[in-house]
Amino acid sequence: MPANKPLVIVTRRLPDAIETRMKELFDARLNHEDVPMTQAQLIEAVQQADVLVPTITDRIDSKVIVRAGPQLKLIANFGAGVDHIDVKTALERGISVTNTPGVLTEDTADMTMALILAVPRRLVEGVEQLQQDKFQGWAPSWMLGNRIWGKRLGIVGMGRIGQAVARRAKAFGLQIHYHNRKPVSKTIEQELEATYWDSLDQMLARMDIVSVNCPHTPATYHLLSARRLKMMKPSAYIVNTARGEVIDENALTRMLAAGELSGAGLDVFEHEPAVNPKLLKLKNVVLLPHMGSATIEGRIDMGEKVIVNIKTFADGHKPPDRVIPAML
Repeated sequence: MPANKPLVIVTRRLPDAIETRMKELFDARLNHEDVPMTQAQLIEAVQQADVLVPTITDRIDSKVIVRAGPQLKLIANFGAGVDHIDVKTALERGISVTNTPGVLTEDTADMTMALILAVPRRLVEGVEQLQQDKFQGWAPSWMLGNRIWGKRLGIVGMGRIGQAVARRAKAFGLQIHYHNRKPVSKTIEQELEATYWDSLDQMLARMDIVSVNCPHTPATYHLLSARRLKMMKPSAYIVNTARGEVIDENALTRMLAAGELSGAGLDVFEHEPAVNPKLLKLKNVVLLPHMGSATIEGRIDMGEKVIVNIKTFADGHKPPDRVIPAML
């Protein structure tokens, strides 16, 4: 890393306060037009930059990383997930990778809880009834949804976000169940009154609502496969604010259309930004455009973490948010 200001190339538009601070601290090259970079542009960037600041929509695969110049020593990701970065290849070439963990926990958990409420209670359908001037007054049997109080919530992935979802859900009277690589501490289990399931299959078969809160890794690709989705009760709902690749989206769409699941709330999709056209036509879903972490406060917190990681690295120290293979 050069002793003077490192050349930092940022792939997308960031909050003004973050971009201003980057200009003050670094030789920052910003993307004012906010147009996603092509692979050729990303290769050009890694050939010039000391530090690359990508986002989750930038595919920093081995084809990009092997073309990097010798001066590139840090990929400071703007986001917690790093499934779009070939971390192994980067580390093999002496390039450190950092992310922004922790700062989006509460925002994502808020959105998860919003979907847990919105789908069973048919909130979007209700809005559409008003917008289409179909509301003729209250009636005892009109727009009936399902109560969530007393229902069982199965959380797939009990990390920071999963635990934050559990705390919210417990306050709404849901019974907390979870599947994770290993149980959380007894203290957290007791606080959340949570039941651990070593078998994901067994948990899915018993839940009223399932919330996906695990990262996308090779091990979690299609974790909720067609086989596992069929284990769920026809009356059950599924919510995903993690990564679309964790669920077999085609299988989910077929089951929702056939009434084999009651509904779904999805903030992420398997082939973003493309969304299955058949999914878009369903009435028993609430679909959001990957906005679970989209708060002003969250984006600024992410940017501040990126800056700390770059500044620490530029000063010759290990950045606090290094990504290592054991974490993936």
